[in-house]
Amino acid sequence: MSEKFPMTLEGLEKLKSELEDLKNNQRPEVIKAIAEAREHGDLSENAEYHAAREKQGFIEGKINELENKVSRAEVIDPKKVKSETVTFGATVVIVDLETEIKSEYKIVGVDESDIEKKLISINAPLCKAMINKKINDTFEVQTPNGLKEYLIKTISFK
Repeated sequence: MSEKFPMTLEGLEKLKSELEDLKNNQRPEVIKAIAEAREHGDLSENAEYHAAREKQGFIEGKINELENKVSRAEVIDPKKVKSETVTFGATVVIVDLETEIKSEYKIVGVDESDIEKKLISINAPLCKAMINKKINDTFEVQTPNGLKEYLIKTISFK
């Protein structure tokens, strides 16, 4: 049995949208470009043909990758999670105990993470360090700047 990947519904919809674009737009475009390049004659010296074939290989690989991820996605609705501890889907406010700076992160699947939007991957070191912790627990994370200690202020599921 293949491994399932936790993901929010938004993350799954984003993957499906990208997959649909690859299948319905990008794949037909590259097939057309290959056909047009073939019409230009000698394929051994035809840069357009080779570039289009390379792009086709990339598109097919990406389609296979996304189909695999979509088929193994395990959608978890954070609003339905009932937990006192940090788990997938939690929105967590943490405080850096050295600087007293507060940060808020939502724990999401690997393909959904976006640090600018405060979405942190379930596999990120910061996330791994706080999983299963409760409000007012402290935890440590090894960072490029050394060991950092944090306090969990709030845990919510929204």
